[in-house]
Amino acid sequence: MVNFLLQRTVPLPIDEAWRRLTEWPRHAGAIPLTRVTVLTDPPTHQGTVFVARSGLGPLSFDDPMEVTVWEPPREGGSGRCRLVKQGRVVLGWAELEVRPGPGGRTRVLWHEELRVRGLPSALDPLVRRTSRAVFGRTLNTLLRTP
Repeated sequence: MVNFLLQRTVPLPIDEAWRRLTEWPRHAGAIPLTRVTVLTDPPTHQGTVFVARSGLGPLSFDDPMEVTVWEPPREGGSGRCRLVKQGRVVLGWAELEVRPGPGGRTRVLWHEELRVRGLPSALDPLVRRTSRAVFGRTLNTLLRTP
């Protein structure tokens, strides 16, 4: 099991940072070789289900996720979303959070715990480094792209 936390402080209002993080199809534009399909009706809410399909041809896999906590920011306050990964390959959860930051900026946290089925725990350090790099790039792209 791999656990990591990514943190960023961005010059965005909380509501805008939240929107950029939680419009699920936007994640496909930030993760190479990935397509995101939302399976439930909008708007996002507790119980929303979506699938990120990553890979190329026969080397593809689905990463289905369900929103289990949906607490959008209100009146400039914090917001939090929890996703539970329900796939055959990737298991675990992710929490996305926005908080008021210094100087009117927004503090963004991406906390994730994941396990890749079939990989021995001896490979956890490699999975952690790779995940931090991929999701760090994803987070940066999501927050920089309107």
